[in-house]
Amino acid sequence: MTINEHKPLVVENANADSSNSLAALDVQPKEHLVLSLDYGVKKMGMALGNSITQTARAFDILAMNNGQPDWDNLIGIIKTWGVTQVIIGLPLNMDGSRSMLSRRAHKFARRLAHRLMEQHMSVVVSLCDERLTSVEARAIAWENGWIDHERDAIDDISACILLSTYFADPSSAIAIDSIKPD
Repeated sequence: MTINEHKPLVVENANADSSNSLAALDVQPKEHLVLSLDYGVKKMGMALGNSITQTARAFDILAMNNGQPDWDNLIGIIKTWGVTQVIIGLPLNMDGSRSMLSRRAHKFARRLAHRLMEQHMSVVVSLCDERLTSVEARAIAWENGWIDHERDAIDDISACILLSTYFADPSSAIAIDSIKPD
């Protein structure tokens, strides 16, 4: 179930070839296809990216039920697009300390990794610092006229910015399997 239909936002690395498109994908796993998730309790932003061209595109916003997605829908999206890596935003406090929401995002990432493993899907699930992505996303959305009110959803744009951050510095993401549980 989607919350919002946004105009596509494409963030490109200045060194990347922008001629490649995500439109021609089939259901086979794509080594270069990455999904980023801006985790939230009420909604979750999604962006798709291509690690070869280092481009990211705002994709969708999923409704969440107290931090839980429609798991079948989310797994279906990953399977249909052939995603081989998922980057989940870790909402840390400005001083780098963990918050209640960051603990929930970490738990969500572990659950997603477990469900993907149960489906025999080889998908790397990682966490990446997402501080200030919402502030940047809101500024971009206002500037481009994509939102009319300060409460309009920008979660998919935040996910897009998260993914471009990851492409700029892949070491900023840590695979969930290498992080000890809380």
